[in-house]
Amino acid sequence: MGDKILLPYDGSGPAKKALEYTIEKFPDAEITALYVVPVPENYSAAFEESKNRIPEPEQATERGRDILDDAAAIADELGHEIDTDVDTGQPDHVIVDRAETDGFDSIVVGSHGREGVSRILLGSVAESVVRRAPTPVIVVR
Repeated sequence: MGDKILLPYDGSGPAKKALEYTIEKFPDAEITALYVVPVPENYSAAFEESKNRIPEPEQATERGRDILDDAAAIADELGHEIDTDVDTGQPDHVIVDRAETDGFDSIVVGSHGREGVSRILLGSVAESVVRRAPTPVIVVR
């Protein structure tokens, strides 16, 4: 494994497991935790009920920074310093693009481990990243 690792991070249980795994298995790696503020794929999302609507970009970016602050605190407790970054777009596309353009050696991503119909209906960022990534991908469950 390389020494520059991209870690998509959303504050979920699987993301925390992926962070802990990365620090444990790659203690000398340069780790960047990336929070992606999702944007709708089409304009129809603007007509969704308010409870289903994606938050305003500024609010979502601030929430992402808070989540990444928590990730940095977890890493600090484990004796490792990480870089953090917030980006905007479709999460799987942003992750793959960043891995390629920023020269990451690998990606470590947490997965909820959904299977069957649930995975088909909900989609899977981890699965899309595995299929499209230009680098090795480790999926932590």
